[in-house]
Formats: sequence, structure tokens, C-alpha cells
Amino acid sequence: MRVSSLLAGERSTPPALPNFDSTTVFVRAAARYLRGEEFPGLGMIHPKLTPVAAQLNHLPRKARTGIYTRGGANEGVSPDDLGDVDVETFREWVVDQYPEKGYPAVVVGSSNGAAVYLAAMLGVPYLPQTFLVPVRRDMDPDAIREDIHWGIEHAKPFLEANPDVSVHQMHDPNQDRLMVQKLAYFRTKSRTLGDAYEAFIDTVLSSDGTIISLECEYDWPKIELGDRHSFQVGGLGGLEPEEYYEGSEKVAGFLARQDAGIREWDVPETDGRLPEAEWGFDTALRDDLERIAVEQGYDLRRLSFDDPRDLSPFVADWYRERYAERDRPVERLLVQSFALVEPWWTIRTGSVPYWAAFNTESDADFLEEYLHNTDPYEEVRATLFGHGVESAGLASTDRWLEVLSNARTDYGFVGVDTDEFPYDIETHVRYHRDLPEEIEDRHPHLPPLSFDRFDSITSDIVDEYAIEWDEKSEF
Repeated sequence: MRVSSLLAGERSTPPALPNFDSTTVFVRAAARYLRGEEFPGLGMIHPKLTPVAAQLNHLPRKARTGIYTRGGANEGVSPDDLGDVDVETFREWVVDQYPEKGYPAVVVGSSNGAAVYLAAMLGVPYLPQTFLVPVRRDMDPDAIREDIHWGIEHAKPFLEANPDVSVHQMHDPNQDRLMVQKLAYFRTKSRTLGDAYEAFIDTVLSSDGTIISLECEYDWPKIELGDRHSFQVGGLGGLEPEEYYEGSEKVAGFLARQDAGIREWDVPETDGRLPEAEWGFDTALRDDLERIAVEQGYDLRRLSFDDPRDLSPFVADWYRERYAERDRPVERLLVQSFALVEPWWTIRTGSVPYWAAFNTESDADFLEEYLHNTDPYEEVRATLFGHGVESAGLASTDRWLEVLSNARTDYGFVGVDTDEFPYDIETHVRYHRDLPEEIEDRHPHLPPLSFDRFDSITSDIVDEYAIEWDEKSEF
């Protein structure tokens, strides 16, 4: 999933790496926190354009959906230029975001919003495996077979130019419906560290430091298109994987509301499963992490989980523990949806961070389960990412309020226009503006948590969560 670049300032990412995507947003958020900086406008909306962005809900909804579609197309690379795209420049961009100083650990692997807060808590860099390469082309959002053939025709130059990556081509006609009309999604996963990551680790990681391999094992049905090239229909969120391929009442209802002229998608049979394009971990990278750990004498830990949202309760409870140790309140939860993360203000306001992968029924269910299984919070607030389409499986604002009402005293939204959701394009700037206004408490930022202490306690409590924490010898 991605957001429009129409209001972005000057491009700061290398060619073919979008300014606005889960990976780039998470890297910017983590790096800004390590630099002691706030994270307004998803890190990219130019400050001079913030007043304009804060007035976009006055536009007709059709105009707002057009902003998503046109903005996405603006960030796409021409298919004729795919052979010139170098993923190594993406990794160079990542390491350039971080202060070059000594660190006790680095986090390398799956894209994950909770990992931003894990890195912030430890005071260490987060280096993602997955990058999106959006490629310009015009296509009906339901023409899935056509997109498959298009991908087969155009992916080869990119794969030849980048022999150390796999391409998980992704087409989500539900949640990304506005974008796939103008873009093909080439989600690339690094199978090696690459020179930039390896040099950065060698420069900043202490001689007795630890590499944390962050491994989300969430997978998805795939259609093999060639060597290192697969195709995925749909993605984590409102529909189960099988619904994209086999149809359902929810799919039929959604397509009817879109006046699509069909009631299920025409999709080839799948031939296996692979790591999910946006969130899953390609285990080929682990071999390279083991190599550098052996060569340089680093420790290696594997933090793994089945669903990207499984990491959120673990990270939230760690923050609760950290706040309690410093005699700070531990009873305010701030739920942050998809890319609407803000580590600086979250910790400044004494809020416990909980990351929701998106705004769907399943995300609401995950949060509800967490709230039922943890000590009650006095206050629970949430952002909601507006993606511009009433997609199948979207949780209504009423459903979200029902979950948030598990708070003892106070609950509600931060930066959400409930009358306009999910067409609430202003939320991309309002989440940051409203957070310090809605929550008036102020606390000092936490010093980094000792990695040795984190390692020891995590080993003791890991069985309480849907995660695994393994040393290299146990892989």
C-alpha cells in the first residue's frame, strides 16, 4: 500500500524508490527519532504545503481519489528504464538516513511499523529488506491476467540488473484499487546485504554487537512467473488470500459497489506460497547475515513471527515496562495505523505505541484481542490511515470506536475525520498536528535500552507472545 506524492516536497529518494511507501516511511521515522526529530507529514509533505494538505477534505471525493491515483503515477518509473534501476542505491539511501555513530545492535529484515518502535527503544538503526519499485502503466484494476503478462514482458531487464533481489509483483484490486490503475507494483526483496548495508554495519556496529534478523513468516499464494519473479494477487488486510482467487460474498459485494461488471476476479491457479510481498521475509537474506556475523564476530538473533501484527503487543508491553521503571504513567495506548507512525511525539506524550498494519476488520480484531489480554488502559486513541476507497473488509469508524472503548475512561481518534474516512486525505498531516493537542502530557525521551538487558528479559518472556527469539546456534 502507498500514499499519494502530490503534496511531497523535492524528491529525496533515489530514482525508482517512491517517497511514500511503507518501507521509506518507516526508515524515515526510525532515523528521525535517532536524530532527535519529529516526524510530520509522513516525513515528506513539504512544510509550506501543510496548510494546503490540511484543507483537502473540502474537495469532492472524486477529486480526492484522483489525487491518490495521479500522485501514485507521478512516482512511477517508466518500464523502459527498469534496466537502469539499481536497488543498491536504495540501500545507500537507507544508511544515509542514520547518524553514523556506534550502535550495540542493528535490526535488518521485514518491513514492520512496530519495528520502528523497537529500533527507537534500543536506539539502533532499522535496515529493511523490502523495497517497492512502482512502474508506470495504464490498466483496468480488475485485469489481473493482463498485469501478469505485462510483468513477464517487463521484469527481465530489472532482474538482470539486480541479480541479488527477488521480485514479488503485487496487484491488489481491493485495497490498492486507485493505484493499480496506473502502476505495477514490483516489490523487491534483497537476498543479500549488499555493499551499502555491509559497509554500514562494519562501520557502526560495535565489535561485540548484535544483528537482529527481523523475520515475518507471513506468506501468500503465488503464481511463479520466472526465476526470482512471482505474482501475488491481493495483500494483507480486508480479505483472506483465498477470497482473491476463489471469490466470496464480500468480493462480490465490493465489485458490485465499484460497478465493475464482474463479481469475482479472473485469476490463474496458484502454484505454491511465498513470503507476502509487502511484509514477508525472504530467508535467503539470513544466509548473508550468518556469513557477516561469522566473519566479523557479531552475535546474531532471529526475531520471528507469523503475522506482521504479532510484533505489536510485544513492543507495546516493553514500552509499558520502560515507562513503569521510570515512574511514568503506563495507561495510555496510542494505536498507529499503517504509515501514520510518530515515535518522537508518541514517547514525548508518554503514550504506549501499538502498530496496526492497516484499517481493516482483522486489524481491529488483533487490537481487540490485545486489549482483552493485557492490563486495562485508562486511555486508548488511534489514527486511521485513509486510502481513498471503501475496500472489502474495511472496518468502519464505529467498529474502531467499539474496540477503543475497551479503555477505562477515555478513548477516541487522533487526526481522523470520521465523516470522511476512508477518503480522509487530510489525516496524512493531521495525525501529527493533533497528537500533541489531543494529549497534553509531556515526558522526557527515554535513554536507549541496554541490548543485553533486552536480550535477557526477552528470552525469559518470549513464550508469552506470538514471537520467537533465537540465537544463531538455534536457527
